[in-house]
Amino acid sequence: MIEANFPILSFVILLPLLGGIAVGLTSDINLAKRMALLIASAELVATLVVVQLFDATKGDSFQLVEQHTWIPSLNILFLIGIDGISVLFLPMSALLTLVAIIASWNSVQHLTRFHFALLLAMEGGTMGIFVALDLMLFFLFWELILPPIFFLISLWGGGPERRAAAMKYILYMLFSGVPVLFAFIMLGVNHAMQTGGNVPLNLSFSFPELLQTPISDDLQVIIFLLLLAGFAVKAPLAPFHTWLPTTAVEAPTQLTALLVGLKLGAFGILRFAMPLTPHASAEYAWVLGILGAITFIYAAMIALQQTNLRRLLAYASISHVGLVVVGIASLNMQGIQGAIFQLLNFTVVASCLMLIAGFIQHRLGSTEILHLGGLAKVMPRLTTFFFIFALASMGLPGTSGFPAELLLIIGALNSHPGLGIAALLGAILGAAYMLSYVRRTFFGPIMHLRLNQVQDLRSREFALLCVPAFLILFFGFFPDLVLDINRAAAESWLNRLVN
Repeated sequence: MIEANFPILSFVILLPLLGGIAVGLTSDINLAKRMALLIASAELVATLVVVQLFDATKGDSFQLVEQHTWIPSLNILFLIGIDGISVLFLPMSALLTLVAIIASWNSVQHLTRFHFALLLAMEGGTMGIFVALDLMLFFLFWELILPPIFFLISLWGGGPERRAAAMKYILYMLFSGVPVLFAFIMLGVNHAMQTGGNVPLNLSFSFPELLQTPISDDLQVIIFLLLLAGFAVKAPLAPFHTWLPTTAVEAPTQLTALLVGLKLGAFGILRFAMPLTPHASAEYAWVLGILGAITFIYAAMIALQQTNLRRLLAYASISHVGLVVVGIASLNMQGIQGAIFQLLNFTVVASCLMLIAGFIQHRLGSTEILHLGGLAKVMPRLTTFFFIFALASMGLPGTSGFPAELLLIIGALNSHPGLGIAALLGAILGAAYMLSYVRRTFFGPIMHLRLNQVQDLRSREFALLCVPAFLILFFGFFPDLVLDINRAAAESWLNRLVN
């Protein structure tokens, strides 16, 4: 591990958390909004500094490590660091939060300070999830983001069942945390037993230390299944996915964009579930692959039947998570790098598509297909951006979605022909549901006269979407800029499982 000379990662976590408190305590609403924008911008700059400090040639080791005693009686540490797998999630998450704040600039009319404070608090917790190297610290951040999401859904949701959706979300997430916590405790106790110590004196929840701790094959199977059950809910994977379509319709658009863009459950599988139980993960990778393939195809087929754009995008997000899991289960370099690349794509593609759906709903009061039609004639700029992100979602060459999906499909084919065929079928279904909805919504005759008075993207909204669109095209032509950063970490991850 390479320790940090300056606590930059602590700064990345604390800046939005403390900034959220400051925003919430500010009496002037306009000042609070400007403070939130400034803090989110500073957070993005700080995460870019982290990427600049990261040494890709040593990407298989943890860097910028900070370690402090937190709960001495249980040997729980404040241990944070980054590697090639996690480093790029920091600036992408910061960018997504900044975009969400700008998108909600004028749409939040009540409890404005509280709203922006919650967005910043959620950002701080998310950063903690990506950099935590102590299992209990990770679990703290994992649970810390739940209250902000609950209040964002229940207080600013646009649907009539928003409070029920908030309760459904929180219950699902609390349920998912139980098996994860049990698995972490079992890992800590196993470390104490393997080192000849006792509980709680010799407990350890340090991720780097647990990677070196032997675990019996039977215990690995139990821990793997517990972690998989917990992370599958958050991902989400079928049959634990039903909270996301409900939330997508009832929650505020900016929060939905965050939820479909930040696939923390899939990251948990990649970061903790498989490296901590390498033998069980390699033995039962076929279970993970089948679960991913079922989710991939099932969600795509459900998306084909949707008439509401926000619900369609929710199922599209679930479908793509299934493909990511297939890539992880492939246990080869193409699959792992494709999975990491696609998870990074989510923060741009899925979130921006959801934000555009929110722009449509704000203007027309609905994203149901019966109320739309002919949008390209009255909103050409919005249509152009929607097309760019939709094509990236389908994996069109020239967009960042192409190298990600290509790697995932090749990885699946190399692992098992059946998984590869499922991945190809899912990709075809993905193009089908997206193009079908685009054809009926953006083209054809104008269905309602009120569409003639609809305003196209405003200057702020146009500028908001330009940076993500540029990133999609840039990384579509230069994917090695992403792949080079995570290559060493992906090789180390893979060697642990297959050797």
